[in-house]
Amino acid sequence: MKFYNRQEELKLLEKTRKISLEKPRMSFVVGRRRIGKTSLVLKAFQQQKFLYFFIARKNESLLCIEFKEEIERVFEKKVLGEFRFFAKLFEFLLERSKEEAITLIIDEFQEFYQSNPSVYSDMQKLWDRYTMGRDQEISKMNLVLCGSVYSLMKRIFENAREPLFGRANEKIHLQPFTADVLKSIYTDYAEVVTAENFIAFYTITGGVAKYVEIFVDKKCFSLEDMLDEILRPNSLLLEEGRNILIEEFGKDYLTYFSILALIASGKTSRGEVESILEKDIGGYLNRLEKEYNIIESIRPVFAKAGGRLLKYMIADNFLAFWFRFIYKYRSAVEINNLDYVKQIVQRDFETYSGPYLEKYFRQVLSERKEYNIIGRYWDRKGEKEMDIVAVNQMGKKGLIAEVKRNNEKINIRKLKAKASVLDHELSAFQISYRGFSLEDVF
Repeated sequence: MKFYNRQEELKLLEKTRKISLEKPRMSFVVGRRRIGKTSLVLKAFQQQKFLYFFIARKNESLLCIEFKEEIERVFEKKVLGEFRFFAKLFEFLLERSKEEAITLIIDEFQEFYQSNPSVYSDMQKLWDRYTMGRDQEISKMNLVLCGSVYSLMKRIFENAREPLFGRANEKIHLQPFTADVLKSIYTDYAEVVTAENFIAFYTITGGVAKYVEIFVDKKCFSLEDMLDEILRPNSLLLEEGRNILIEEFGKDYLTYFSILALIASGKTSRGEVESILEKDIGGYLNRLEKEYNIIESIRPVFAKAGGRLLKYMIADNFLAFWFRFIYKYRSAVEINNLDYVKQIVQRDFETYSGPYLEKYFRQVLSERKEYNIIGRYWDRKGEKEMDIVAVNQMGKKGLIAEVKRNNEKINIRKLKAKASVLDHELSAFQISYRGFSLEDVF
């Protein structure tokens, strides 16, 4: 699959590289695994000479041997001496960058916590020493640090107690492909394009680059084809949720997994989850949202910030799918009865994908940048629900919409009647009403 989008990120990385020709720059790129961080940085510097260090889980001295070989390969010059500690090798590069600008990419930067956590304080001391002083004495290094364990990367750079806090000049939090870009990819590669198949593609991949690439390369553009790829013996995607999250959660992963499985199955309130697990989960929910960036709390539009009308959703489409169908039916997966799981998905997918059709249209409206508030509305009794409420507070205009797979099931008259509950908040706004269905996807 060819490289898509990421134009703003590429511009930022190129701007930073140019600045580093005169003075040092530190940037960090964070995003969940499979989102395309490595592809982004390699694309950004493909026309320039750069060093790429991948922090694998191995002895620090072994890493240094590999990195020394990389230095010799890139600069085509033998490096005298040996390096047993990364700090010494890093100092060597900072010293060299006084004379020649160097772009250094360190991938999976958070993995130093496993081999030698003191690397971060060592790097901070060296960075401060080589980035201050007179121009002829400072480093000209473009340091790009990538990481996929969100909680650790956030801790390294945004926790005031950590040595590298405040050192980075730029931050890129890489997100999934936008709805518009994902649609372009789908139409570029799919031989038969249908709205239903595309929404299945969107619902499962969520625009995460690696999943998109897997399905594109294997020509999986229908729900059936995607399920054949996910639910086959030895499929890497069967263990994907565990592989991505178990390091984030550590020894508490079973509790976190239980919470996420319940949310994915429709238990979206704290009370519903606590009644099943029979324990207080407030701290877990807070960490899942604020520290791990895996769930999001959603309130009705115009609701008070501290109000009790609150739902939780898994932010990542694929992880939601994994917890709903693979983790939930892991007993069938473990005995390799994947056809059983496939039948469950096929039976439930139309209902399951409904909220993702709504999410898709909210995302489309967000990308058009016509509104400053876009959300949903529901009341305490669940009697008045609106799939999309979008408002432009400056232009005094708004949109209230209903989303259905079948256009014939949309009833604008009933929608207007439900929307009367918002008359107080929207009395000064010009409101339009409409329906979105599969017919509006393309």
